[in-house]
Amino acid sequence: MDDPNYDEFGNYIGPELATSSEEEESDVELEAASRPGAAFGEVAGSENDEEIGSEEDAEDTGRGPMAMARRVDISQTQIVLHEDKQYYPEAEEVFGPGVETIVQEEDTQPITEPIIAPIKVRKFQVDEDKDLPDTTYTKEFLVDLMGYPEMVRNIAVAGHLHHGKTALVDVLVASTHAWPEWDKASPIATPVTKIQRPNDKAFGYTDIHQLERQRGVSLKAMPISLVAQTTKGKSYALNILDTPGHVNFMDEVVASMRMADGVVLVVDAVEGVMASTERVIRAAIREGLSLTLVVNKVDRLIIELKLPPTDAYYKLKLTIEEVNNIIADCPLTNAALRVSPELGNVCFASATFGWCFSLESFARRYIDTWGMPVSPKELAKRLWGDIYYHTERRTFMRKRAKGGSEAKRSFVHFILEPLYKIFAQVVGEDEPQLRVVLESLGVELRKSDYALDARALLRKALSHFFGPPTGFLDMCSEHIKSPLENAVAKTEHLYTGQTDSATAAAMRNCDANGPLVVNIGKQYPSADGTQFYALGRIFSGSIKTGEKVRVLGEGYSPGDDEDMALATVTNAWIYCSRYKIPVSGLGAGGWVLLGGVDGSISKTATLTDTRVSEEELAIVRPLPLPSESVIKIAVEPVVPTDLPKMLSGLRKIGKSYPLAQTKVEESGEHIVMGTGELYLDCIMHDLRCMYAEIEIKVADPIVAFRETVSETSAVKVFGDSPNGKNRLTIISSPLEQGIAEDIEFNRVQSNWPARQMGQFFESNYGWDILAGRSIWAFGPGNDGPNILSDDTLPDETDKVRLRSVRDSIKQGFQWAAREGPLCDEPMRGTRFRILGADLAETVIHRGGGQIIPAARRVCYSSFLTAEPRLMEPINFVEIQAPADCVSAVYTVLGRRRGHVTHDAPKAGSPMYTIRALVPTIDSSGFETDLRTFTHGQAFCQQYFDHWQIVPGDPLDKEIVLRPLEPSSGQQLARDFMIKTRRRKGLSDDVSIDKYIDDITLREVVRDLHH
Repeated sequence: MDDPNYDEFGNYIGPELATSSEEEESDVELEAASRPGAAFGEVAGSENDEEIGSEEDAEDTGRGPMAMARRVDISQTQIVLHEDKQYYPEAEEVFGPGVETIVQEEDTQPITEPIIAPIKVRKFQVDEDKDLPDTTYTKEFLVDLMGYPEMVRNIAVAGHLHHGKTALVDVLVASTHAWPEWDKASPIATPVTKIQRPNDKAFGYTDIHQLERQRGVSLKAMPISLVAQTTKGKSYALNILDTPGHVNFMDEVVASMRMADGVVLVVDAVEGVMASTERVIRAAIREGLSLTLVVNKVDRLIIELKLPPTDAYYKLKLTIEEVNNIIADCPLTNAALRVSPELGNVCFASATFGWCFSLESFARRYIDTWGMPVSPKELAKRLWGDIYYHTERRTFMRKRAKGGSEAKRSFVHFILEPLYKIFAQVVGEDEPQLRVVLESLGVELRKSDYALDARALLRKALSHFFGPPTGFLDMCSEHIKSPLENAVAKTEHLYTGQTDSATAAAMRNCDANGPLVVNIGKQYPSADGTQFYALGRIFSGSIKTGEKVRVLGEGYSPGDDEDMALATVTNAWIYCSRYKIPVSGLGAGGWVLLGGVDGSISKTATLTDTRVSEEELAIVRPLPLPSESVIKIAVEPVVPTDLPKMLSGLRKIGKSYPLAQTKVEESGEHIVMGTGELYLDCIMHDLRCMYAEIEIKVADPIVAFRETVSETSAVKVFGDSPNGKNRLTIISSPLEQGIAEDIEFNRVQSNWPARQMGQFFESNYGWDILAGRSIWAFGPGNDGPNILSDDTLPDETDKVRLRSVRDSIKQGFQWAAREGPLCDEPMRGTRFRILGADLAETVIHRGGGQIIPAARRVCYSSFLTAEPRLMEPINFVEIQAPADCVSAVYTVLGRRRGHVTHDAPKAGSPMYTIRALVPTIDSSGFETDLRTFTHGQAFCQQYFDHWQIVPGDPLDKEIVLRPLEPSSGQQLARDFMIKTRRRKGLSDDVSIDKYIDDITLREVVRDLHH
């Protein structure tokens, strides 16, 4: 066969192979064809050959576009698969070395999660700092007015829940601020445009927290400063604290009273004085504050109850009398303290419809309209009480003529009847007739206003008729003392330093040039919750930004400066709830919001300048907390590594909530204590969402207990020190009823001289004068409801040695009183008397390491031999319900060990008021059950009232507790003790043997127990 492509056997062998130079040329062409540019018809030339050469060099170093293709020897006849070709660079080439690239063939990210997450904006409250609202006065005028203490009024607005405190502040704000409209759809409202206030909506200018706006209830005491005018046109600077009305937040009310010089008590005209209203009155009198009254929601008497004007007068009079009865019942009341409209310290208001007046402001309206030749004060005195006006004679009379219908009560004739007529005209008349009536009263409305619904039109007409609340400012300016007038009383009541020092003198004079003293009463978080600002009242001196100050905590004393720190004031503002007015400094008498000083403040603090000598340093007395935190919950993070975040959040909770307490049990549990379910719910919301921002697990709520004794110790119990060279003999006995409360409310203080202490207990409780003088300490703490006293005799005990170890014995007593032997709960109502002390001669053998544990052990052993008992907290419950729901209320109370103490109809209303006592441990979910049984018609509030001994002996081992069965009767004490000990990781039973070393004494005590 002649064909060269076949061999002699006929097999195909192909053409002759190309030369090496041709092979190289083919490879280059093939490589060029594999480049992206080749797809677009690039022609290889001399320049391309140079580029290819450079690319080959780059490929050797791992760079260049040719490095993206796999380098394989490809012959002319080899087929290049599609997956072997690569037209785009690798990620390494694009992003460079050192960048981690991840290639995923499947989408693992949910579609709801953005590929690039947006920046998270942390904002938990309304904030207008970027755009300060317009006001009827300039901000500079407000700042300048703060420099004159006689023109300043510091006020706390307080009262029961939903009695209209925040709405009353809204009336003041509406008269001085351009009102913004808020976006109701957003959880945190944002201002849209400056318009008038919504006509028929509760706005809540001082409710800025996210929870407050969601729940529709005030949870924090919020300050606002503004300038308002009296009826005479005189301007005053008002510093107002709008306080919560819920009983769980009574700590906010007490903190506000510490900052204020007077209290404006707001009472609903229909509901009258409630239990929390009484608590506010008593707290204000204890603080020595001026008290004024605003009877709010007068419109409810007209619209809801539809009472005749005369009956409405009697209802208003009854409300005022209820307030005066409580004032008279307070032990520290000034005999001259009384609220009454003719005195000028009572206003009538309907914050819902935007009006507020006093008798004097209403009298001034008559005088200006008719030109009467009489002063407003004189006419106002004739507009209340048993004074009648004869319409024909046009004279006022003290007694109404028999059978004469022409004479009416002056308040009914001049105030209530015109008010009723305005309501009737606005609701009942058509637009033409209504326009004529309103214009005759000097009220001019726009045509579009007459198209509003009845409530909105009522608000427009009445707010225009009454005008700005000048009567309220008349009451505040005349009956609430200025910071200058109240400085002496405030200093004597609160300052713990020497009364003859220069600092005390400056505080009494409210001297802006004296030594600096600022009482920090509240701390407020920033809008993002990352830092805190401290609100304080300046008692003396002036504070400036950039100034270095001493921060004295609640635990500071001249002999112990551990609770003292230095800080620099970074910012100073006048706080107005939704916005802050920056200032360079403020003088005595006003309130100031400070930044940069909160680092070492836990609850309250005292600021002084560094020029004050350490001998004169003293603190302002800490807040007298109105209640005890008796409900506890255990918290822990879902992710254990988030524990540091949770601890940081708990510290911020302690700053934000005055009554919140946090501690760690021996079992390692983190405990949060609060006053009620709503209080703890708000704490957990802030902890989860605002401060820690982590998932947190919460255990079921439990309650705190107290330990006490019911009898005197059966034997003298002694205990030895660890080295066996010291012996203390102590017996325990219960305190008389009322002593524990006197200690807790600071009616008697541990730092009193022995003579004063002896006189107090002798006159109030019939103690021997020597027994009162021998008191060493209260515990736990300086205001704990237990007493340690020295009852040793000089001929039996070396008094010199005993006094040398006094501090050590007191520390052992404090330790024992803080953690009792039954279930590690604090003791209450127990008196420990030292009967003997056999101490070592050398000081080194009777040091604190020997005496402190010995004192603690002997306190425990004497306590256990005095019939120990467990005490549980009891809640006071006030329920309002219709008459047909009273039986259902009794049923719910009976199921929770509760009993009724008061049951009576509410005068002038269709409601019944039921007051009862319920154990706190059984109060969880009580409100839910109550509303279920009464179909939502009953409403209750409850708060801690007192401690009560639990039935039964906690040490009675004969009581058998069966699992999953509720205990009752005499089993309760044993049940509570064992379950509390188990939760804390302690053994079930309490053994006295581990506290008594002497075998003989141990046998005696054991025989007594048997």
